[in-house]
Amino acid sequence: MIDRHDYSPWDFWSTASEESRRRQREHQAALADDHADWSFGDECFISELAALDTESLALGDRSYIAAGAYLTGTLRIGADCSLNPSTVVRGDVVFGDGVRMGAHSSVLGFNHSMEPGTPVFRQPLTSRGIRIGDDVWIGSHVVVLDGVTVGASAVLAAGAVVTKDVPAGAIVGGNPARLLRWRVPPVDSPPESNRLHARVSAFAETARSDATALLARCFDPASGLYADRVGAPPTVRAQGDAVEIADLLLGSTPPGSDPSELIDRLRGWQDSATGAVPPLGSVDVAGWDDGDTAYHVLSVGYALDLLGSEFAHPVGLVTRATAESVIARLDALPWDTDPWNAGHQVDAIGTALLWARRRGDRIAPGVAESLFGWLVTQADAASGMWGRPSADRGLLLVVNGFYRATRGTFAQHGIPVPHPEAVIDTVLRHARDERWFAPSRLDACNVLDVAHPLWLTRAAGYRRAEVEDLATRLLDQVLGGWQPGAGMSFRLTETEPGLQGTEMWLAIAWYLADLLGVSDALGYRPRGVHRPEPAASSHLSLNARPSAE
Repeated sequence: MIDRHDYSPWDFWSTASEESRRRQREHQAALADDHADWSFGDECFISELAALDTESLALGDRSYIAAGAYLTGTLRIGADCSLNPSTVVRGDVVFGDGVRMGAHSSVLGFNHSMEPGTPVFRQPLTSRGIRIGDDVWIGSHVVVLDGVTVGASAVLAAGAVVTKDVPAGAIVGGNPARLLRWRVPPVDSPPESNRLHARVSAFAETARSDATALLARCFDPASGLYADRVGAPPTVRAQGDAVEIADLLLGSTPPGSDPSELIDRLRGWQDSATGAVPPLGSVDVAGWDDGDTAYHVLSVGYALDLLGSEFAHPVGLVTRATAESVIARLDALPWDTDPWNAGHQVDAIGTALLWARRRGDRIAPGVAESLFGWLVTQADAASGMWGRPSADRGLLLVVNGFYRATRGTFAQHGIPVPHPEAVIDTVLRHARDERWFAPSRLDACNVLDVAHPLWLTRAAGYRRAEVEDLATRLLDQVLGGWQPGAGMSFRLTETEPGLQGTEMWLAIAWYLADLLGVSDALGYRPRGVHRPEPAASSHLSLNARPSAE
């Protein structure tokens, strides 16, 4: 028999019959006996018409769950909380004390992946979790989405769709929910922009004070070269990273180095016949398809540029190319199966074009036009990018490949990207994938590869609030990732810092801070591989002379 208390349980323990109370105690005891990870406080009420299917459930004193409620996941609910009729609470969710949840509201601490090519029901679930503070009122028909934290004493007005964190004491409403007014105004707190500016400044000061130590720990006295991490072998890239870190943080070459010796070493690694810089210790000069060799066009080229020099020989990747060979090379890249590697190769081509123009090397007619023309005409208008998402990695390789391809071409040569709004849509969609953007999974490659495209397309002003929300969340993680005296690890939560991770995260911090208008607090601006503005003399006019003797 349905009792009115199933739908209005707040006075159950003061008005229900003794028989109803006995039955409720037996109901809770049976649930606890059947579920080792369920516990209930004193004077709780759980309607027999509620559906509980949780892995764990902790219900505090005097809290109740009304008829029609549906609960799954891992739930921790404080004292004096109410889940009214037809409420839904799912995923990794924590309620503080005194949370009141109106009828037909949902708190959804999980999400589905939805990449094309695989039915949604076969795709994995992700969960960032939801945290609700003490004394929060959730009105009727409210939806709170995964990843949100709601501060204490906040109010979520009826019908609100809450997609981002709610400050303590705020009253929010609408879809998406926005601040309406304050229930409890902040007391003597500086504006958020001031707090962020101070945090960014403190991060940069720590980095500058640690720069000499972190470079020294990665220096191998036996070889006179830098390694990425302590105990790792020296690499070509590590020398470039060391030069860039010293330039960013110290405004000089690496401490103790002789600039002329650095220049001679870097120039001496270039093969005179091909213009390539192979990996250290290579017996044969690797072809341009080799990933390290392709990247050395960037790392060595920009290190020399920062040192006031340039490659000793033409980079044959461009100087031996023709318009036809460029198109053939672009057509042959694995855009459908590995768009990241395809973008990696385009980055090398675009950067080789920069150095050729800088040196005055001969470039065959139509090479630049072929490169940019192919990229513009082959970009997908729906995504703004090249390649297709995959079932196992979603948009990861597409977005990362877009960053690499556009960094070396459109960004570096000062040409607007095609379809900027589509790019923003794609990047924001990708950044919701918890496989790559959960706080414990952030790595420098994946974060840079969303920060740079959003910065590159910022003039569109499209979805600006969402871009800033993402930048704020990511920058918060970055600012906490510095390891004293050692720098940053490539994967933010790992314990072994290195030159590559440090150099990339310093650039990422700049891009995110600039999106939020506080990059001046850093006191540095990347000037090497990850420079934001086009490189000097790289503004490409496709009507300019095609070659120089």
